[in-house]
Amino acid sequence: MLAGLLLAVAALGILTSTVYLALVLVGALRFRRSAVVAPQFTEPLPGATVLKPLHGMEPGLRENLESFFRQDYPTFQIVFGVRHADDPALDVVRELREQYPRVPVQITVSGDPTWPNAKVQNLHSMMAAADHPLLVISDSDVRVSHSYLREVTRPLLDPKIGMVTCLYRGVNTGGFWSRLEAMGMSTELTSGVLVADLLEGTKFALGPTMATRREVLAAVGGFAALADYLADDYVLGNRVHAVGYHVVLSRHIIEHMVINRAMPSSLQHQVRWAKSTRRSRPKGHIGSGLTFSVPFGLLGLIGGFASGNLGLGAALLVAGVLNRIVQSLAVGWGVVRDRDSLTGAALYPLRDLLGFMCWAASFLGGRRTSWRGDNYVLQNDGRMVRESALAGAAGSQQSAA
Repeated sequence: MLAGLLLAVAALGILTSTVYLALVLVGALRFRRSAVVAPQFTEPLPGATVLKPLHGMEPGLRENLESFFRQDYPTFQIVFGVRHADDPALDVVRELREQYPRVPVQITVSGDPTWPNAKVQNLHSMMAAADHPLLVISDSDVRVSHSYLREVTRPLLDPKIGMVTCLYRGVNTGGFWSRLEAMGMSTELTSGVLVADLLEGTKFALGPTMATRREVLAAVGGFAALADYLADDYVLGNRVHAVGYHVVLSRHIIEHMVINRAMPSSLQHQVRWAKSTRRSRPKGHIGSGLTFSVPFGLLGLIGGFASGNLGLGAALLVAGVLNRIVQSLAVGWGVVRDRDSLTGAALYPLRDLLGFMCWAASFLGGRRTSWRGDNYVLQNDGRMVRESALAGAAGSQQSAA
């Protein structure tokens, strides 16, 4: 009886993941045919400020930052923000500033964070140095082509569009675990974004690129409104949509460097964001468990072996594996042009299994998570509180008692 139940659950999972794959393929085709193409405005592009928060050295940091200095854009500046003036990433910034003297550069120092989200506090401090009406927020582990600024800002000339965000392909910076995480970025994450855009439109943003206008940022309360959230990118895009603007996907695909090369750091990073997604979009996160394919195929193989129906179990596993190979080829290569998703498509089913494990782990371990050396407790609405702040509050209450 148990074996039959396992087979039934496996068959249901293969069915739901196949339906999901069909939606992914439709979303991918739709993106390639009709993703946002900027209107052909005749007026010149306004000045743009790139806000680039930094936190220490990372693999490929110089090449990442240099790609922003080489933009083909009429007037732009780059504002770099750090917590402390001795951050080693500033050595790279100073070298690039000397190499590209025509690009205006500002550096801000935010100090030790008092907000739960230190990156958001950094961005808030950087706004004092921003000179232009267009703002492009981009992480330090991102690499772009020379046309990037033109492509992500031009849609903002349409007053109905309040934010532009970008799909990205993961870039392996070395090692097996980095490769698996990069494949997840290129295929798993992109698939989810395409399906969300297909079914309800884009109501969120992706942290590697968030382009907006000053008045739009002000309309949602500025960066201060994001101070308590781990998923600040999702919240910012969601609030821009909530105040009546459109959030759109650019056709420009950027590169997101995977900085986690070892298994512990890679898994910790993926579980942390799975926990964040669970708090930000609880219903969608629970439902996403039915989009994985390989775990249900393995469950079918176990059920088939236990019931003496090995042929059926093997067929379910083969269906699950083929499902993910098609997804890797259609999305990882077909949409974001990740060559590893083409040549290593046979490896993607393993990435699907790992993704399921991270999804399952997001329901374990309570509300605690770690980020950049600090420990946090996640709240039901996606906010986060430093454990040290909770401990201090508890100590104060005990003293008062």
